[in-house]
Amino acid sequence: MADVILHGYQEEVVQRALQGENIIVWLPTGAGKTRAAVYVARKHLERTPGAKVVVLVHTVHLVEQHYSKEFHPFLGHAYKVTAVSSDSHEKDFLGAVLRDRDLLVCTAQILLNALDSDEEDKHVELSDITLLVVDECHRTVKKTVYNKIMRLYLEKKMSGDGRLPQVLGLTASLGSGGAKSPEKAVQHVLQMCANLDCAIACAQNCIDELNGKIARPLQTFDIVDKRQEDPFGAHVKRMMQAIHAFMEPPEDVTLREFGTQEYESDVVALQKRGVKERDRRLQQCAVHLRHYNDALLIHDTLLMEDALTSLKDFYAETTIVDDIDRFLVKLFQDNQAGLLTVARDTRYANPKMEQLESVLLRHFSPNAESRGIIFSKTRRSTQALHRWALAKDTLRSAGIKPAAVTGGAGMTQHDRNETIRNFRLGSVNLLIATSVAEQGLDITECNLVVRYGLLTNEVAQQQARGRARAQVSHYSLVAQRGGPEERREHLNTYLEGLTAAAVGTIRQMSPPEFRAKIAQLQQHARVAEMRTKEKEKEKGGGGGGYSAAQVQLLCANCLTAVARGSDIQLLDKTHYVNVNPQFRSRYNEGLPVCLDKTFEDWEPGCIITCNNGNCNKRWGYKLKYHKLALLPNLAIKHFALETPGGRTTVKKWKDVPFAVEHFTFSEYCRRHAAHLLD
Repeated sequence: MADVILHGYQEEVVQRALQGENIIVWLPTGAGKTRAAVYVARKHLERTPGAKVVVLVHTVHLVEQHYSKEFHPFLGHAYKVTAVSSDSHEKDFLGAVLRDRDLLVCTAQILLNALDSDEEDKHVELSDITLLVVDECHRTVKKTVYNKIMRLYLEKKMSGDGRLPQVLGLTASLGSGGAKSPEKAVQHVLQMCANLDCAIACAQNCIDELNGKIARPLQTFDIVDKRQEDPFGAHVKRMMQAIHAFMEPPEDVTLREFGTQEYESDVVALQKRGVKERDRRLQQCAVHLRHYNDALLIHDTLLMEDALTSLKDFYAETTIVDDIDRFLVKLFQDNQAGLLTVARDTRYANPKMEQLESVLLRHFSPNAESRGIIFSKTRRSTQALHRWALAKDTLRSAGIKPAAVTGGAGMTQHDRNETIRNFRLGSVNLLIATSVAEQGLDITECNLVVRYGLLTNEVAQQQARGRARAQVSHYSLVAQRGGPEERREHLNTYLEGLTAAAVGTIRQMSPPEFRAKIAQLQQHARVAEMRTKEKEKEKGGGGGGYSAAQVQLLCANCLTAVARGSDIQLLDKTHYVNVNPQFRSRYNEGLPVCLDKTFEDWEPGCIITCNNGNCNKRWGYKLKYHKLALLPNLAIKHFALETPGGRTTVKKWKDVPFAVEHFTFSEYCRRHAAHLLD
């Protein structure tokens, strides 16, 4: 077994953990928090009879990274170390795996599923675990998966119910929680400590060694002035004004500036109001205005042609149900050619893109061994920047070899891992990434990080900056002078200092004072949780107190009633499926759905869309469960809800105003035997 050798500052921060205390290890990115956790885990396994260590991470790629680069190389020769993610079959019998292994690295959701499971081979009790390592533990807030696990922990602790694991949190960025004052920042960090039942450990005696070890990139603000002329943006705004006139917004509505996040919030509220008031004109105009606003936001960051493509993609999927749609579609068709002409005019190029090109050319050349990461907001912007980088002769001549990395359904986990591997090897030297690469991506050769078109909090800023791991590295913000990105960057720097001061204040508290404050916060959280559960129980488990049979689901586009809440059941705590065979008459079947992984109990089928006239609104897709039951898997964001209290919309199923029954396969087969595989 390879020796785990720590720097002095790492030894300092883990001392209390080695004595069995619950500790948050707070060290900068690149300081070796994970290696310190490996050391604690090793000592724990050596000293604790029947030790069981679980390492929690929040993404699948971090499961593999922590397993293959840290825990398995150092502990795998002497102990049974296993990685479990949503891609592995072990997730379905985690209890049995934990009984047979010494250390597991898994996503937090997998552990939460096992804690909630009634199946013997899958179920895990917190008392089965002796050391719980929580990576990126600043995520233990509100309703996150991490915090749900820790709520179960605290409930057991405060009830005196059984043995509990030691907790070791790891983070580089506790954050201020949106606080703007020292007092509120202290309260946020204390709440984090209460959620994790931990104190904070940071380097003090070995601070000089730490400062000498960590690469601190040179920060530059690469600021540009606003476009002097913007005919494309002006044209889009004239189209939006035409929609405003056609929409005739209510007199009490004031819409803010085009091309801002505030305007997006306004039209989202307007869309909901249109649904509630049964005003399809208001609803549909708001939907279209949101897409025009998206185009303006894209135009501000990317190429004009990218903004136009976003509108073309939207209108390619827009169907004509009535004269409202006819007007909106015709407006775009009549203006499309004019927008294209302006978009191709190089006189009106985006100065941010030109500045980004300049930044890259400062750091890349055919003879340089540079590695860089550009962080952008969305999958769309990441892919657009990737296309731009591939097409730019100047970047190609500078030896830039770009690749995109995105999270979610935009990229398979295999392709994501392969791209990151190529970046480490050097066959790719510029990653263009969403936040999937902000946390935990450990690439020592990276010497340039660029944040482009991003409005994020100080935690994301610190995490992105920490990806610049080379000894001589640079961190660049490309933004418009006086724009929201520049203002936010300065605010984040202030909040970073505010958090550090808050930690200092807390560490100066006496142990009794600290424990009393933490106990009080934990008690408040427990009471609040009990009240929430009581309210849900009073309302039948839903958010609004209606029975499922009282609520109708309406297609969000044509507003036709297509199902009842009582038709919906929750399958495997993940899929909301319609179990009523009569629902088949409400939809059309489209292309097959392809996912980047396979599942033991189900497989995806085809896309389903509304079949009312020309509506064709996408609702979700069919899935085949246990190779026998074909079930429509629905996304609630594609529906409106008709309740006894009026119409409404929700983004997520957890927010529907009725209780959703759990799906039981045997009961479904008994009731619907004639419709299996129909």
